[in-house]
Amino acid sequence: MKKQRKYKIDEEMNKLNLPEYKAALKIIPEELGISFNTFHNYRKINIGDKADIPYLLVRKLEKQFKLREGGLVNFPIESKSLDVLIRESKARPGDDQKPLN
Repeated sequence: MKKQRKYKIDEEMNKLNLPEYKAALKIIPEELGISFNTFHNYRKINIGDKADIPYLLVRKLEKQFKLREGGLVNFPIESKSLDVLIRESKARPGDDQKPLN
């Protein structure tokens, strides 16, 4: 069974025609300030791997591929808002924390 990739880099690359694809293989690593091998490794990161792409580089890739913010991610990111987390922590019995002075 093939593992699912963490980022949609290959999907976006495959949308390019052959001359654009070849150019992108050279231009993207140069623009990101990384080696070709690092870019290749970024393309192969699977969901669940500890490896990740730095946030700034993900945003640059999203802009290069004309994706909205978060459009390169290939999995849902679930989180409660901070106000909900704060309310939940206050509601826990015995979780009274002394203020830091």
